[in-house]
Amino acid sequence: MSAPLELLAPARTAEIGIEAVKHGADAVYIGGPAFGARHGASNTVGDIARLASCAHRYRARVFVTLNTIFRDDELEQARRIAWQVYDAGADALIVQDMGLLELDLPPIQLHASTQTDIRTPEKAAFLAAVGFSQIVLARELSLPEIRAVRARVGAGPQAPLLEFFVHGALCVAYSGQCYLSHAHTGRSANRGDCSQACRLPYTLEDARGGIVAHDKHLLSMKDNDQGANLRLLADAGIRSFKIEGRLKDAGYVKNTTAHYRQLIDRLVDETPDVYARASSGRCTFAFTPRPEKTFNRGATDYFVHGRRPDIGAFDAPGFTGAASGTVAALGPDWIEVESDETFANGDGVSYLARGRKLAGLRINVARRVAGRWRLTPNAMPDPPDDLRVGAPIHRNHDQAFERVLERESAERRIGLALVLDPTPDGYALTVRDEDGVSARAVIVHPREPAKNPERARAAIVEGLGKLGATDFAATAIEVRLPEPGFLPAATINARRRDAVDALVAERERTRPRLVRARPAEPPARYPGRELTYLGNVLNARAREFYRRHGVELIADAYEADTTPGEVSLMITRHCLRYSHSLCPKEAKGWAPGVTAEPMTLVSGGERLTLKFDCRNCEMHVIGRRRGARPFPIRVASL
Repeated sequence: MSAPLELLAPARTAEIGIEAVKHGADAVYIGGPAFGARHGASNTVGDIARLASCAHRYRARVFVTLNTIFRDDELEQARRIAWQVYDAGADALIVQDMGLLELDLPPIQLHASTQTDIRTPEKAAFLAAVGFSQIVLARELSLPEIRAVRARVGAGPQAPLLEFFVHGALCVAYSGQCYLSHAHTGRSANRGDCSQACRLPYTLEDARGGIVAHDKHLLSMKDNDQGANLRLLADAGIRSFKIEGRLKDAGYVKNTTAHYRQLIDRLVDETPDVYARASSGRCTFAFTPRPEKTFNRGATDYFVHGRRPDIGAFDAPGFTGAASGTVAALGPDWIEVESDETFANGDGVSYLARGRKLAGLRINVARRVAGRWRLTPNAMPDPPDDLRVGAPIHRNHDQAFERVLERESAERRIGLALVLDPTPDGYALTVRDEDGVSARAVIVHPREPAKNPERARAAIVEGLGKLGATDFAATAIEVRLPEPGFLPAATINARRRDAVDALVAERERTRPRLVRARPAEPPARYPGRELTYLGNVLNARAREFYRRHGVELIADAYEADTTPGEVSLMITRHCLRYSHSLCPKEAKGWAPGVTAEPMTLVSGGERLTLKFDCRNCEMHVIGRRRGARPFPIRVASL
């Protein structure tokens, strides 16, 4: 059978999740009432139920994030939330804390969060063995590394689905292995409240105090874009393509979901014997998806094809916008731009100002003058601040594009074949959808001869095809009557509605449910006998879990505030020596055992030591804890 390819979209709210489904998502991930790794994206149980009701019509799925690490006093609340969202129709829980697996959870499928830091085949195999049905691999993996994971976990019906981020913001650290925010502010990334210290400006010093880079966003990555690599990722074993963005707005979700829906549909249509769609319905869009027009920091495919030199958004960590031309002339209150784009009043443009800082202008009036666009902003920069002839211009707000996204911008319809047959006392209408689900409605009506049989047949076909208020679109209509008779339009409409209502009920009755995987017995051994603070163990149940799986020494999570002194606050495959052409491996004569000298990151009064693990091509950001503030629990209404 062809392998389904899942498009997994984010949702900050149920309304955004519903838009994701309309725009082609096969699954949506969303925060519940508490304990999601984005504290600003909580939703009530009623929200989850409303989203699930919409998604299930298309056999799409809803995954609820329960992916922070828990204190002991939070586990019971987490358990209750798991049951509540399960009863509301959620199809899976996305989990980081292994303590949850020791609780009385509902029979809901479990997915391993990106926070579980799955970089090795051994870790992936372990998580599969303890009951995870879907695992999201680290964003840093290359195609050969993904293939190695697939080879280890297998590809059969019991093997876990491999999930991979294909679009959106990139955490510079391995997910789950960043403690910089907690160390400096008490706000923990593993507890859903990252302060995004990676987006701050830093100065980089070498081992002798020389300045390598000044006041740059050296830990800020460009945004992920794997649009050109989907076939390669699928062939390597990825089955779920995940879009980042649970804090993003509806326009971003609509645009990116539609973009990847089109790419995946094209891949499936080109290789139907290899890949299939993972839910029902085809989408039509009122716009042409352009992901560069909604929030992004530039594009990179990161490490999928190995280490690349240009992955950082060092100049500006915000939304630069799509390249839209160059400055051709400057006036006292206007700029003229050479561009193939069409500008409009209300657009926003950006440029790199002095010191390569991002600056922006809101355009009050945009008009064509002698083949150029004359843009009059609400205020000209004073001084000009590097807005000069020849400067590249980006558009970070496209008013016309945003207006389209604010309206109804997609329609999703399930293909439906309708057949009308004669019966002894009238007619039978059979409807069969693209998933093979069928229903039937009987029309008791005398078969009266029609004055014009061809016109009668056309009227019947037209009446049967009126599916506009439903989730369906007619792909075939067959009237198998030797001599079409007169059939009132009201009768056709009523029985068509009956057949569709019966089909909707049958679709729900036969909807495939995700099944909870059984953990291996005897319990699988964890790939290691010791867990440092990097294991993120914050509660007694997590300790019980790891002991049951063979771990003998278990340290507290960093968030317990018991880890002393300087430690790795961030571990990343991003390397600042490499980014600044100082990598020893790139130099002639490098040999194993030769390591790079430490460097220092400076931000305000904070100094962080950079140590380089050249053998594993990793950078460690070393520092100590300033002191932690109490972490607030934000709980949406149940």
